[in-house]
This record gives sequence, structure tokens and C-alpha cells, in this order.
Amino acid sequence: MTDADPSADAADPAPAGLTHIHLTTESVKVLAHPLRSRMLSILRRNGPATATDLAARLRSNTGATSYHLRRLESVGLVEDTGEGAGKRRLWRASTQSHGWTRSELAGDDDAASAIGWLERDYHRLFDAEYAHWLDVADAWPGEWQDVAVMGDAGVVVTPERLARLNQEIEDVVRRYLDIDAGDPRARRIHVWKFAYPMEADEVPGLDDGSDGNGSDPDRAAPDRAAADSAAADAPGGDGTRPDAGGGVNPGGANPGDGANPGGEHRGGRA
Repeated sequence: MTDADPSADAADPAPAGLTHIHLTTESVKVLAHPLRSRMLSILRRNGPATATDLAARLRSNTGATSYHLRRLESVGLVEDTGEGAGKRRLWRASTQSHGWTRSELAGDDDAASAIGWLERDYHRLFDAEYAHWLDVADAWPGEWQDVAVMGDAGVVVTPERLARLNQEIEDVVRRYLDIDAGDPRARRIHVWKFAYPMEADEVPGLDDGSDGNGSDPDRAAPDRAAADSAAADAPGGDGTRPDAGGGVNPGGANPGDGANPGGEHRGGRA
């Protein structure tokens, strides 16, 4: 779910009580870091935690997690609850989801590189989590195995129609967010959404020397590895690749964020 206001950098209310933040060029560069992305997801999935709690969960150290929490706080992604004991600050995610619009980030090479890294990181997370479900699915009751489904479809649409389709799917998901809260039979279910051109190499506008949006197709693509260099700015240089079990707030579907050609993530909030 992506916020319609490209200048938004604070939490915005969303339908059905869902809070959302739209990533700016600055905030996406801060979030595109292995440890920060995982920490935000853990806070969304499991609730408030201290830097020490997060360090233990992610096999890191408190100095590193404290630093990264302050970086996330600087762009409005996490906040101090004010309920910690002494110097042990208790942190929570500022919103339940975050989103982005790719075209807004294209003019900043570092931001474009960062969102490229983040999207691929969310894809890696989906692959790891879904593979784990397949590994353990046989142990679950048949009624759950039958409804934890996968599927795909091909549709022929314009960008505007795809935006509407994305929004309609988002509206349905919102209606089900907490619909069975309190029922002992209910379980949290991770719902991911992907939409992409089937003929990805057939880029609109290439025959007339543009990409369909007035930009130059010969412009060098941002270096995706640039986002990984952010790990070097942390005390101790903690560039660890935390375990996928921590979840992640592309939220979240969402699993990264009105729907439009951008993206969103909730980190498994549902």
C-alpha cells in the first residue's frame, strides 16, 4: 500500500485503522540495510523490544542494534515507547506498514539502488519463509493445508487498471486484518502480493528511444551493491545477514504499502 503523497515522510492514517508511512529518498536509504530491515520487521511482528532483545534475536551486539534503531528513528520508522526501565529504551515500530513509489526514487541513484536492494531482500525473505512452510506443512491439520494456497493468473491491463486491481486486492486484505482476533482457532497468515509484466523484456517505448516515461534507456542503472555499503557506517561494522525468521515489513506486504506501481510491506502483521 503506497501513500499518494510523494512528499510524505511521517505516519499517515489508512483505512481500517492501518497506519502507514511512505518512504522518501532519505528513509529508503536508511532502511536498505540487512539489520535495520530485520529489526523493523521484528518490532512489527512481535511488538516492542529493547536493543538488547533485538541483538539476541539477530545474533548481533547491543551497540550495533542501538545505533541502527536511532537511524530508523531519524526517519520516523521506529519510536521510543517511553516505557523502558532506566537506560533500557523500549522501541516500537511507528506504523504497521510502509510503502514506496519507484518513479519518485528514480532521480536519486542511491535511493534507486536502495529500493532495488530492499525489493530483492523482500523476495529472498518470501522464498525462505514459504519454503519453510512447505517443509512443515504436512504436520498441520488438513483444514489448514487445504486453505494455505498458492496460485497465479495472467491479466491484460493498462497501468491505470492494474493500479485499480492492486487497490481492490488491498481493500479485501484490509477487511480481513483482524477479523477473527480472539478466536482460539485463528492464526496469523502471511499474505504476499506480486504483480509484474509477464513479458518483462518487452519494455514499452524502447523503439522510440525512451522507456515510456520520458527517461533515457541508456542511462546507467544504479549500482545495486551500493546499498550494501551502508553496513560499514555502523559501530562494529555489523553487516550480518540475520535469519529470515525475524520477518520483514516490506510488514508485509507487504511482504512490504492506495495501491500504485510502487510497493508496500507490512512484515507479516496480518
